[in-house]
Amino acid sequence: MTDTETAVLTAADTLVSAFARHDRAAYFAAFAPEATFLFYNLDRTLDDRAAYEAEWALWETRDGFRVLGCRSTDRKVRLVGDVAIFTHAVETDVSVGGETMTNNERETIVFSRDPAGRWLAVHEHLSAAA
Repeated sequence: MTDTETAVLTAADTLVSAFARHDRAAYFAAFAPEATFLFYNLDRTLDDRAAYEAEWALWETRDGFRVLGCRSTDRKVRLVGDVAIFTHAVETDVSVGGETMTNNERETIVFSRDPAGRWLAVHEHLSAAA
């Protein structure tokens, strides 16, 4: 594994760990402001981080949404210049409306290196696992 692949996996671990803790500040800090989001359970694409933050806040207030835990497996990184494509299987425990459930999904997160050398997520695509 190259140093770059290790750096991307570290960035992915930071993002997933913050999500698993329901740490909104740390989770959203892992995304560039211009990041886009495509979720199978949402009727539209979220065109930037601010739109996702607003959606997340709505889920919390309207639905009682809370992430209880998250496990990432089958992790792969593909490097394309200063872009990295991270894919994994993700199993997430959430509470919605007081009910606990586990979601099994596949996710692609595209990372880009910013001018300071930090790998930030610039696109997330979440799909239901087959």
